[in-house]
Amino acid sequence: MEEYFSDELTPHRCILVFGPPGSGKGTLSKFLSSAGNHYHLSSGDIFRGLSPESPAGKTFHKYAGVGKLVPDEVTIEIWKHYVAGLIATNCYFPHEQFLLLDGVPRTVRQTELIAPHIDLVHIINLKMPNVDGLIARLKRRATIERRIDDFDEKILKTRMQVYESETVNVLGQYPKELISSFNAEQEPLDVLRDVLVKLSDILTHSRL
Repeated sequence: MEEYFSDELTPHRCILVFGPPGSGKGTLSKFLSSAGNHYHLSSGDIFRGLSPESPAGKTFHKYAGVGKLVPDEVTIEIWKHYVAGLIATNCYFPHEQFLLLDGVPRTVRQTELIAPHIDLVHIINLKMPNVDGLIARLKRRATIERRIDDFDEKILKTRMQVYESETVNVLGQYPKELISSFNAEQEPLDVLRDVLVKLSDILTHSRL
């Protein structure tokens, strides 16, 4: 039987939107995807969309319920299959769009696992050292979007600790010249303005 879909993904041109929980990664990515015809892929959206009864869904809720990260190998396998599905259903066009990665990779190990599948063009690093401000943002988002995993302050603090102990190290795995940092304590439109002023040339050249 002819094979219509391959498990192997060719490297996708990606921009990593990086920052702590609550720093505005999703908001910025949605702006950029709408204005620049890029595809915003949030790991949070992928995991929250899993059926709670599926093996992957059970694994996600087991870890997310206490603010911890899903195991690296599981995360990247789910990501790979999700991206393949987007391509197969004409939702994402890898030869025409950047993949805006939001929430993956989150650990050094994930950078190693995902490396064969991406061609990293740039990293947008959203900096917001005010932890109380981040938690306040997440609580506000939880109320608006009904995100159950963002209601518990204890879980939120655990997520911040995980970010500081594990996720921050991801930046060290990539060349400094690929990283542009921005002040995420500003209003979302001000952050968008700063990103467009500095990176408009990159963001408008996605076609291969």
